[in-house]
Amino acid sequence: MTTLTPVLTGNWDQADSFTRAGYERGGGYKALRKAFGMDPDGIVQAVKDSGLRGRGGAGFPTGMKWGFLPPSSPNPRYLVVNADESEPGTCKDIPLMMANPHVLIEGTIISSFAIRSNVAFIYVRGEVLHVIRRLHQAVAEAYEAGYLGKDILGSGYDLDIVVHSGAGAYICGEETALLDSLEGFRGWPRLKPPFPAVAGLYGGPTVINNVESIASVPSIVGNGPEWFAAMGTEKSQGFGIFSLSGHVTRPGQYEAPLGITLRELLDMAGGIRAGHRLKFWTPGGSSTPIFTDEHLDVPLDFESVGAAGSMLGTRALQIFDETTCVVRAVLRWSEFYAHESCGKCTPCREGTYWYKLMLKRLEAGQGTEEDLETLLDISDNILGRAFCALGDGATSPVVSSIKLFRAEYLQHFEQGRCPFDPAESTLWGGAK
Repeated sequence: MTTLTPVLTGNWDQADSFTRAGYERGGGYKALRKAFGMDPDGIVQAVKDSGLRGRGGAGFPTGMKWGFLPPSSPNPRYLVVNADESEPGTCKDIPLMMANPHVLIEGTIISSFAIRSNVAFIYVRGEVLHVIRRLHQAVAEAYEAGYLGKDILGSGYDLDIVVHSGAGAYICGEETALLDSLEGFRGWPRLKPPFPAVAGLYGGPTVINNVESIASVPSIVGNGPEWFAAMGTEKSQGFGIFSLSGHVTRPGQYEAPLGITLRELLDMAGGIRAGHRLKFWTPGGSSTPIFTDEHLDVPLDFESVGAAGSMLGTRALQIFDETTCVVRAVLRWSEFYAHESCGKCTPCREGTYWYKLMLKRLEAGQGTEEDLETLLDISDNILGRAFCALGDGATSPVVSSIKLFRAEYLQHFEQGRCPFDPAESTLWGGAK
C-alpha cells in the first residue's frame, strides 16, 4: 500500500485550483447534478454504504450521524461544517479550503440536500483570514453560477451558506461549544443529552461534520459508495489526508487509503531528516497517546491504532527524532491545553493548570519520582470526568510519555537539568 490516492488533493498543483473554473474543469459540480436526480434518503444510504467515518477525529460513521435526525420537528434543520481546525499538528482542513474550497461547497450543498436543510454554516477559525476570504470568494462564485440560492439548477431546492469566523478558541472545535459560539454566546460545551441531532443550532435538528468529511461526499456520490469502500480497510474505509510534520525530510499532506503505515508514509516523504532516527510520534495530533519506532508498522486505521493504545484522530503525524526531549514536548502541549481550557469544569481547568506547573519543574530537573505518580493521579481525575474531550485529550501525551519514557523523566532529576540541548532540535529554535 504505497500508492497515494489524490482525490481531495488532486488539483492542488494547479494555479487556479481554488476558482470555480478550475474546479469545474476537473469535473467539479457534476456530482451535485447527479445528487439532485437522487432521493435525499438515497444519498444518506449511499454515504452509509460507503463506510465514510468522521474525519474530524472521532471517527463516527457519517451516514449514521445524518440518520439520527428526527423525522419531524417544528424547527428548521441545519448543517454545520466544523472548520475550526485547532489541534496542534493538524493541518489538513486549512490547506484543503485554501487550495480547493469548491469541493467543500459542493459537499455542503449535497449534504444539506440529503438531510433536507436549507441553511448551512461553515464555522472557520478566525485567525486564518486568507482561508476565510477564499471561502467567501468560492461561496460568491457558487451563488453566481446558480449552485446556491433559490431553485438550485432547477431542482426546486433552496440553500444558503453562511461563512462564520470564530474568535480563535480551541474549545470551539467541540461541536456543542461551536454551536454556542454560532449563536453569539461564549463557546462552552453543552450538557448532553439533548444531542445536536435533536436540539442543536437555535434548538433545531443539526448535523455537525468536519471539513474533510463533507468534502468527501461529492466523490462518493459521483463515483458510487462501492468505489469509496474499496479503499482502506474493512472497518476503516476510504482515503484520508495524513499530515506529516516535524523531523521529516518532506513534510506535507499525503492523501492515502486508511490502513497505510507510518513506515510507508515516511518512505514517500524521504524519511527522517538526514543523520537522525525516529524517537516518537503522534498518530492523530497532540491529544492522542504517543507512539515510538516500535509502532512504525501499525496500520493507520481506527481499529489498529486503537488496539495499539492510541487513536487515529485527525491523522496529524508529528515526527520527533532523538534530539527532542519528550518532557519538553509534553510540557509545550500541556501549556497549550491549560491555555485553551474553557474553565467550565473543574477537572480540566485545574488539572491542565497543574500539568503545566509540574512539567515545567520536571523539565528543569527540579522534580522527584513522586511527581510522576502525582501526574498520573491527576490524569485519573481528569480522564472521563471532564465536560468534553479536551480534558481527556490533555491526559494522552502525559500518561503515554510516562509509560514509554519514564527513564527519560528520571534522567532529568537525576542530572538536575534537562539532558537535551535545545540547539540540537529544529523544533525548538535550534540551528541544526
